[in-house]
Amino acid sequence: MTERAEDLERQIAESTVQVPSKVGAPTSETPAVGLTHASDQNRNATLREKPQESPLEEKNDQPNIVATEEYSSFTIAQKRAIIVTGSFAAWFSPMSGSIYYPALNQIAADLHVTSAKVSITVTTYLIMQGLAPMMIAGFSDKAGRRPAYLICFTIYIIANLALALQDSYIALLLLRMLQSAGSSGTVALAQGLVGDCITSSERGQYVAWASAGTILGPTLSPILGGLLSQYCGWHWVRTFREHSCLSIFWFLLILSVAFFIPIALFLPETCRKIVGDGSFPPPWTSANLTDSIRYRKRARNGIEVNEAKAAELRKNHKLSIPNPIGTLVVLADFESAILLITNGIGIACFYAISTGASQAFHNLYGFDDLYVSLMFLPIGAGSLISIFTTGKLVDWNYRRHAKRLAFPLTKNRQTDLSTFPIELARIQIALPLFITSAASIIGYGWMLTHPIPLAGPIILLLIFGYCQIGASQVLNILIIDIHPAAPATATAANNVLRCLIGAAATAAIIPMSDAVGNGWAYTILALFFIGSCAGPIASMRYGIEWRRAKKEKAERGRKAKEAKGLA
Repeated sequence: MTERAEDLERQIAESTVQVPSKVGAPTSETPAVGLTHASDQNRNATLREKPQESPLEEKNDQPNIVATEEYSSFTIAQKRAIIVTGSFAAWFSPMSGSIYYPALNQIAADLHVTSAKVSITVTTYLIMQGLAPMMIAGFSDKAGRRPAYLICFTIYIIANLALALQDSYIALLLLRMLQSAGSSGTVALAQGLVGDCITSSERGQYVAWASAGTILGPTLSPILGGLLSQYCGWHWVRTFREHSCLSIFWFLLILSVAFFIPIALFLPETCRKIVGDGSFPPPWTSANLTDSIRYRKRARNGIEVNEAKAAELRKNHKLSIPNPIGTLVVLADFESAILLITNGIGIACFYAISTGASQAFHNLYGFDDLYVSLMFLPIGAGSLISIFTTGKLVDWNYRRHAKRLAFPLTKNRQTDLSTFPIELARIQIALPLFITSAASIIGYGWMLTHPIPLAGPIILLLIFGYCQIGASQVLNILIIDIHPAAPATATAANNVLRCLIGAAATAAIIPMSDAVGNGWAYTILALFFIGSCAGPIASMRYGIEWRRAKKEKAERGRKAKEAKGLA
């Protein structure tokens, strides 16, 4: 009896199918049922049934890193439509600021104030542009993106109407701040849409589309502002028909109302804390006209809602008074702060060039408002090229590092980046762009000291537009990677430093140029910019260790909280 039992055990051991272990995973054994050739047949059937991997997917050698569920239920076409809509909404904030630049001299003359006083309205606009998203971003992460959009556009439309009707410097100053408060929140919300729908491995190309509005706004809007200022006036001009009128602010009012209506009716809720991957019905405050149709169609197709998870998501929904605490938490994070300071100084150089261009080209070449606005075209062209190339470079470098480290690349699945050097993958693209951008700023400043051929400044503005916007775009992606649970809040923190430092540069560039000349003024800005690049370099070297330490600290805090609750 004992010998027969030993023979049976020996047969089972010989028929055991050895499954090759994956890199970094423990070896597993699958006992066969029956004879060895039956096990081989089962194994071959399993291999035949295994679905083909998509081109964007790599073999998952680290199974605990990749989520088991799809990241987003929206189709590729729906994702693109959502993100392009958010990008166009974000365009209103930089457009409202930049469309104003060519009319600064005319506004000063019409309101009988100095150019310095009118420049204050630009500075206060930028300050509010930095502070307002602190309030709306945290609100959108709890209440949803749709209610946040409704609040932003309501404030913006009211401000535009009041600006079109006012006729005093004080009213202009205060209403421009209100206008900025309404429009600036849309910048953080656009990046929030990307974080809601797109995984890290695909984020580069989508963030490019989401950033298109904020990138093209400061460069193309001055041209539109120059045309309106030159031919229609900045405020209120009656044309050949006595009852017909047009101004910069009337234009912004009409455009914002025309955009607000479809976004209020059709934009779906995407906030992951409320609708998960987009397959769970949102609360009534975040519902649009097509939600009932969409969820009835899913039910007819046999796609049922997980009621347990839906109930859990409903607990996350919270309509509260907007507050800046979430943004301040991001700013208090050391790694985030050093990255945001670099990005802020880079964008400050952009604002300085935009603000100083009107005076510099008017004094040096005798340009009027329209010709000054055309000088923003090279920056716009460089930015446009950057939009469609930098994102692809970012995704390529991510894939390159993932393949080098045998890190899983899975389409539409969230990946834990705790062991992946995401800072290295991103900043390798951004750092050369930062250095080239700083060099172009220095060259541009010294070219403005003499009336050299116009091709010189144009070429350097093109290089600056490509490099600066491309590098800024990469850091925007990295900030969302570091804070995946609150992309809108992380973008709001980015906006705070960008706009506050930009406001300081805007206020300082003309006095600096008057005091030391354009060459040294822009050289000083560029040197500050180069010095700030130490932050991204440190993040590239130590970022993964910082993130691991933060995760361990958060885990200890969670366990301590659970233990305290059990006690």
